[in-house]
Amino acid sequence: MRPLDWIVLLGTIGFIVIYGIWKTRGSQDIEGYLKGDNSMKWWTIGLSIMATQASAITFLSTPGQAYEDGMRFVQFYFGLPIAMVIISVTVIPIFYKLNVYTAYEFLENRFDLKTRSLAALLFLVQRGLAAGITIYAPAIILSTMLGWSLTITNLVIGVVVIIYTMSGGSKAVSVTQKQQMAVMMGGMIIAGIMVVSYLPDNVGFGDAVAVAGKLGKMNVVDFNWDWKTSWDDRYNFWSGITGGLFLALSYFGTDQSQVARYLGGKSIGESRLGLLFNGLLKIPMQFMILFIGVMVFVFYQFNEPPVFFNEGTKSKLYATEHATELRTLEANYSSIFEEKKQAMQSLVSALKTEDEAAIAIAETKVENLNAAGKEVREEVKALITKAVPNAETKDTDYVFISFVMKYLPAGLVGLLLAVIFAAAMSSVASEMNALASTTVVDIYKRSINPNGSPMHYVNASKVLTIAWGIIAILFATFASMLDNLIQAVNIIGSIFYGTILGIFLVAFYFKRIKGNAVFFAAILAEVVVLYCFYFTEIAFLWFNVIGCVAVIVFGFILQTLIGKNEKELVKV
Repeated sequence: MRPLDWIVLLGTIGFIVIYGIWKTRGSQDIEGYLKGDNSMKWWTIGLSIMATQASAITFLSTPGQAYEDGMRFVQFYFGLPIAMVIISVTVIPIFYKLNVYTAYEFLENRFDLKTRSLAALLFLVQRGLAAGITIYAPAIILSTMLGWSLTITNLVIGVVVIIYTMSGGSKAVSVTQKQQMAVMMGGMIIAGIMVVSYLPDNVGFGDAVAVAGKLGKMNVVDFNWDWKTSWDDRYNFWSGITGGLFLALSYFGTDQSQVARYLGGKSIGESRLGLLFNGLLKIPMQFMILFIGVMVFVFYQFNEPPVFFNEGTKSKLYATEHATELRTLEANYSSIFEEKKQAMQSLVSALKTEDEAAIAIAETKVENLNAAGKEVREEVKALITKAVPNAETKDTDYVFISFVMKYLPAGLVGLLLAVIFAAAMSSVASEMNALASTTVVDIYKRSINPNGSPMHYVNASKVLTIAWGIIAILFATFASMLDNLIQAVNIIGSIFYGTILGIFLVAFYFKRIKGNAVFFAAILAEVVVLYCFYFTEIAFLWFNVIGCVAVIVFGFILQTLIGKNEKELVKV
């Protein structure tokens, strides 16, 4: 890190924190602290929703996902625009009519207190775990870059976010997210331009896209479906449009970290426009981030990549008696790359002349050499496992930041690090605010201390913001055991979101099912989802569908049984 990078990074982060504290000073009641006095315009709502979802994981892990697996992850979001329309039409008017602080207040009006509390607790568990991963994502960068311990790094990031989230509540989260989105999108666009500009002179943008396509990275849409084998395919059109729809309905319709963003709107119309704005822009944004990852992959076809992208772990390996083995593997990797580099030039030349025979020969050779390089990488990972116990061997989350740190000029490195920190701050702030507000409104105020003053609940929210921040920081220390972070967050969400969504869908559309039936149906549905997670190969997106449908089915069955028992008791 050069001085200019530190100036850009610290200046950007410092401005956002100070702006958030200054802009939201003086929130003295629960209405202002938890709902921002219902003063948000639609563009603030839309940007806040996008910034909440676009965590540091998005900018760290998504390019690495594309580097390894291509563009098909974008299908995960195909159901999102449909979900935005459904929520805008059905959910927002009900929340506004009831003037709720959290989504779960509605459930008590429809069912009973225990169902409201169950949904709130499921959210608190899920979002509390996810907040830890959201903190961990940028922490891995700083800890590697500065040589800090992961625990200290997690603590620094968590404390910075806690300061302005605690001081200004929901409004502080929303107003700072506009600046954070500007930093995030501006930085990523610049990074995309830079990576393309670093390609060889004879490789234009169109050539890079053609190369990516030939090497299987432009796999944007996959319509293939096999009833027997496709259930374990995480990313195809069908899982995205169904499982992704259910996940988006639950996330944006029942997750307080998102519901709080549009509950603070000036009107139903402003909230609806904010959601639809997110629905229109989210897929293009994710496409762009994935495409940058694909361009990084193409860049590394012409420029030798590290044999292992996590330089911190590789340095630890060099400090062991296995350093000679590592140097031998790196030499083999370099030899394979030099041969592949020549094959890549042949492929580009063949693509320019549209010589299909030459394209096929060069493509096959490149793929074989990539496979050989991958085998060497696997040997390095095995060596790391042997020589550095408990070290993380999954390095895809380091692909993009490795490129940034090695190739971008002074100033831009600081800007891209600011992108990652801004993303982390936006998501963690929303999560802490939602966790605190849900705990205060749905647990503390409702069941423990219902007679406190407005200022008492504001203070309780601030204390709980700190408490949830500490919990998230503690969980962040265990996040290194996970593989790909973007998948980890979505897997955790999918385990709980389907059940929560099922409760809300019953509340909205199945008036026959009452509180006792839906409460026990939700518990049974969560057991089914956990069984699928631990004992089957079903892709995690389907958990959202399974959990939701299970709540509805079990709800009908239990209501029928409960109804019969109630009638028999009345007769007696």
